[in-house]
Amino acid sequence: MIDAKRRAIALGGGLAALAAGLPAAFAQHADHGMPAKGTDAARPDLGATAAFDAQGVLWAAHKDGGYITVSRSADAGRSWSKPARVNNSLEATDMGADSRPKIALGAGGEIYVTWTRPLGKPFTGAIRFARSLDGGRSFSAPVTVHADRQEITHRFDAMAVNNQGQLFVAWIDKRDGVAAARAKGPEYRGAAVYYAVSDDKGASFRGDYKLAEHSCECCRIALHPQDDGSVLAMWRHVFAPNIRDHALARMTPDGRPGEVRRVTFDDWRVDVCPHHGPSLDRDADGRLHAVWFTQALKNSGVCYGRLRDGGVDLQRRVGGATAEHADLAISGNRVAVAWKEFDGERSRLRAMISDDAGEHWRERELAATPGASDHPRVLARAGAFHVFWNTRREPLLTVALA
Repeated sequence: MIDAKRRAIALGGGLAALAAGLPAAFAQHADHGMPAKGTDAARPDLGATAAFDAQGVLWAAHKDGGYITVSRSADAGRSWSKPARVNNSLEATDMGADSRPKIALGAGGEIYVTWTRPLGKPFTGAIRFARSLDGGRSFSAPVTVHADRQEITHRFDAMAVNNQGQLFVAWIDKRDGVAAARAKGPEYRGAAVYYAVSDDKGASFRGDYKLAEHSCECCRIALHPQDDGSVLAMWRHVFAPNIRDHALARMTPDGRPGEVRRVTFDDWRVDVCPHHGPSLDRDADGRLHAVWFTQALKNSGVCYGRLRDGGVDLQRRVGGATAEHADLAISGNRVAVAWKEFDGERSRLRAMISDDAGEHWRERELAATPGASDHPRVLARAGAFHVFWNTRREPLLTVALA
């Protein structure tokens, strides 16, 4: 177990949870997404994502002046356009922990943006969506993606576009747990993963399709499109009775999900959510690579590994004791991982690269900030890697990773 005081500082608080004996790595997350006042997590407007389009233009979804906005960069993040509003009417936005605006790009220049609007009850939300078909000059009026409109959890959304141009939106959903409670049945483990599909570039969605029951409640979902038009999803799962390792399943356009299989085996037994989802990509030889977080007895911290049936190849620790929120991207058989660590004074952006599909690595520091920062994202473009990191001091910072 890592030093609890350092981890509590790194994650922005959670002393009450520490006093109650919770593992330090997710002390701030015991409330499932309601950050403590006075911490960086209580100022969650830094949540952002970015993606390169087919022409090499970098697009970022973020918040500006209370609105969801999109900015573009023609020079890989060295300079950015004025933010364009996605929602012209202000609405509350869930931006903390593993929740943030998401952006996905279609092959024809389509720009898709999702975010979560909190509802009246604690831990509830609705997945919102808007699109631009004119290069970001205008966006459609926001709509709610899911057909279920109960005042329950629909949160922690993820988006992907398959090779046929179909748009997938997945999210964490609590409707099955609510139904079990109403029926006074057995206690429902965690939440569930649902998804919807659009065949018409976001003009409409069909679903809601259940991918899997018993997901963790508040961890981001990793998505990776496949050649056959399906999309692989990886998420933190609650295996009976309380093991929070990771699962993988295939989302199909027709709504018939593939088999759910366990892909990490740290055996982390805990009854709260760490708000610390995985990242997933595939190399040129078809091997799946992932990064994830655990506080299991045999493994602790951020981990990297190649996923296979029944085990993990090359599993290794990423970074030091305060490493958190790693992301991963692959180009050919080159693998890049980025994460941040807190040294007591500054958050440091670090990365490691493998040129041989994870066999060997070299590590370097990319940037540091004394203020608040979002989680980093690794982007692959034309054989090169870039790390996107939204910080209070340097908004939409993008660092080339050689």
